[in-house]
Amino acid sequence: MYRLDDKNRTIRDMFSAIAPRYDFLNRLLSAGIDRRWRRLAVRAMQPAIGGLHLDVATGTADVALEIFRQKGAAARVTGVDISVEMMRFGQQKCDRAGLSSRISFVQAPCESLPFRTAVFDSASIAFGIRNVVDRQRGLAEMCRVVRPGGRVVVLEFSVPDNPLFAMIYNFYFTYLLPRIGGLFSKKSAYTYLPDSVRLFPSPDIFERMMIDSGCASVTRTPLTFGIATLYSGTRAAVLPAEIKT
Repeated sequence: MYRLDDKNRTIRDMFSAIAPRYDFLNRLLSAGIDRRWRRLAVRAMQPAIGGLHLDVATGTADVALEIFRQKGAAARVTGVDISVEMMRFGQQKCDRAGLSSRISFVQAPCESLPFRTAVFDSASIAFGIRNVVDRQRGLAEMCRVVRPGGRVVVLEFSVPDNPLFAMIYNFYFTYLLPRIGGLFSKKSAYTYLPDSVRLFPSPDIFERMMIDSGCASVTRTPLTFGIATLYSGTRAAVLPAEIKT
């Protein structure tokens, strides 16, 4: 049994506070390129058409909506998040798109997913694994609920390798982004963002974490000069021993 700690609750409350402006600021601060990243993440999921998909840290349901666009009318999605307020906006978007009967929303942390083992064809998390307090346990849970041979897909920010581009990126991320975000929403959330990216494991280490959690054939693809990285793995037939906290 996983119990939310103070850090879990702080992250939940932070995202609940910025939920009304979250989509607007995502588009503004990324110049819309986050949509392309999500398209690529969904393309890595299986099957190509239809399927039962879990979207962890679903937020305002951008990935869930992209799943429906790519996988068609036969697809079904369950969105999970610790912030009810974020999911409320996601539900409204799905209602407007006429997708209410094909998606369900569940409040739960990534570290304790309330689903049976091996029930989903894929599990995804986009820009949310940074905010999972126990990442190893969260990844293990995502692997557990996916059927053997299914896909586990993670999309996350990363630090560019090119020194010049990394310098420009860090200036924008550290100095400009919090100021722009603070004009429209809660500034502390957009100060937290660059800090959480800097503290995130390197791609090599994170890839190993996915393997240790039960993923085989893990690949990683840097996106837009390494601003983001797309990780994709196949759920192994046999999972590692249960990860305990």
